[in-house]
Amino acid sequence: MVSTNASHLPIHGALAPFAKVKQFLKAELVGGRWPPGALMPSEAELVGQFKVSRMTVNRALRELQGEGLVERVQGVGTFAAQPHKVAATLTIRDLHQEIEARGHTHHSVVHLATTEAATADLALQLGMPEGDPVFHTLIVHFENGLPLQCEDRYVNPDCAPDYIKQDFTHVTPTRYLLQVSPYVDAQYSIEAASASATEAKLLGMDAGAPCLVVVRRTTRLRSQLGDSGGPHLTEGITIARLVHPGNRYSLQGQFQ
Repeated sequence: MVSTNASHLPIHGALAPFAKVKQFLKAELVGGRWPPGALMPSEAELVGQFKVSRMTVNRALRELQGEGLVERVQGVGTFAAQPHKVAATLTIRDLHQEIEARGHTHHSVVHLATTEAATADLALQLGMPEGDPVFHTLIVHFENGLPLQCEDRYVNPDCAPDYIKQDFTHVTPTRYLLQVSPYVDAQYSIEAASASATEAKLLGMDAGAPCLVVVRRTTRLRSQLGDSGGPHLTEGITIARLVHPGNRYSLQGQFQ
């Protein structure tokens, strides 16, 4: 639903520079100036046309891409999207790349990296025997020095045996797991919740403050492990609880 509250509209009708670029391109796309698959003006051309910075143009194009109106190919250019390709997706993205795409800096602090015995509930979620070893990490990710995400993650050692040996101040768990154990299925749970005392401390916010909480579980085929798995054809790779301060993070989808 799109809000029409006046407080959300630009003051006196003024548009931010990136919004002017976005509005122009969107109107031309709707008007058919660039048919699906057509190459659109380059960033340099738009910078010259609107007399704005490259960062401003990049933001306009990113938002159009997020709305499924354009497709961007690094080193090639921006193309009008194919309108018949409509599939709502919530993409698993590496937070480090997401932050860098905004022109910001990312760093992380590892608060826990250990091996534990899987509880009954965790064993069920990951498709492993209760009491078997499971990797557990607790990491806080920062954007421009401000805490953005508290990542509490469990990993099935069968899927990523060297997970616990990684230096997660240099590579995010998401990036590492996507490299060593590609998933075939991902399940999400998204809710608004209050920060616990521990989460609030790690995120530098008040206890009980509103948060966006994403719980994500990924699985892969047991055949990827050379194991038929009997009646269970998939194996849990990881389950992660991702907690974000409500005033610092927005969850975005993508249409492809």
